[in-house]
Amino acid sequence: MDWHQVRDPQDPELDRLAGLYRLHPLHIEDCRHRNQSAKVEESRGYVFAVFKTVEIASDGSLALADLDVFLGRDFIITIEDPKLHSARGLLDTVRQAASGMRADQVFYRITDGVVDSYLPVLDRFSEIIDELEDQVLDRPAPQTLSRVFETKRSLILLRRVLVNTRDVAGHLQRSESDLIHRDMWPFLRDVYDHVARNLDLVEMQRDLLTGALDIYLSSVANRTNQVMKVLTVLGTIALPALVISGIYGMNLKGLPFADSPYGTVMVSGVMLATTVVLLAVLRLLRWF
Repeated sequence: MDWHQVRDPQDPELDRLAGLYRLHPLHIEDCRHRNQSAKVEESRGYVFAVFKTVEIASDGSLALADLDVFLGRDFIITIEDPKLHSARGLLDTVRQAASGMRADQVFYRITDGVVDSYLPVLDRFSEIIDELEDQVLDRPAPQTLSRVFETKRSLILLRRVLVNTRDVAGHLQRSESDLIHRDMWPFLRDVYDHVARNLDLVEMQRDLLTGALDIYLSSVANRTNQVMKVLTVLGTIALPALVISGIYGMNLKGLPFADSPYGTVMVSGVMLATTVVLLAVLRLLRWF
């Protein structure tokens, strides 16, 4: 079994391999035009599959890369994405254990490794969601809301990758190609089960994130209500003093204490007394 690793799809080596193994020009074009969806296609003499490797970038966004694989009867060709090296460690690990394996066994190991590489990303999203749930309760801020939406977009992107990968795994386990021996069918069904579980986990994380968004909105609304409550109480407390000072500010004759030398003190006492009484009433009504 010959394994050819192409590090850059623009490498002329890919053209040489295409001529050697009679690879279809459209498949070569798919390799050189990145950002393909995960898919699998059967052609004469080989199976062509596109897998998506994922990793979380330094800014918290989701970075995707294509990993193209040609499976033949006695050969494997892998084409990596030169911008992201997330698949290189996986291929190096598989290559170390590939001695004596058939081509379809190596193909399974690569497929299973790609699916298993999604688990650390899902675990990281679980940690991010836990942090966001704490922040929306303790410190709801616009930055938290922005991070919630960014995480939600990343989960939507990851879900699309997993849905396409599930279709690939489903096609492989139903394939009647003579390039995949029958003894590999149970292993391919196991890959399908892993993808399905990962997809269920993404759906659960999206639900948790939606719940965190609802909690954020409720927390902001509660804080707004508390502020409005305080402002209402303060305005109500100041109302008696405003009414009394407004009446005495009309310069009308015959008002109580108007001619008394202690009028200012008496009117101030009345204001204070009415304010205290109003505070007692509000306290009795449990406004604060």
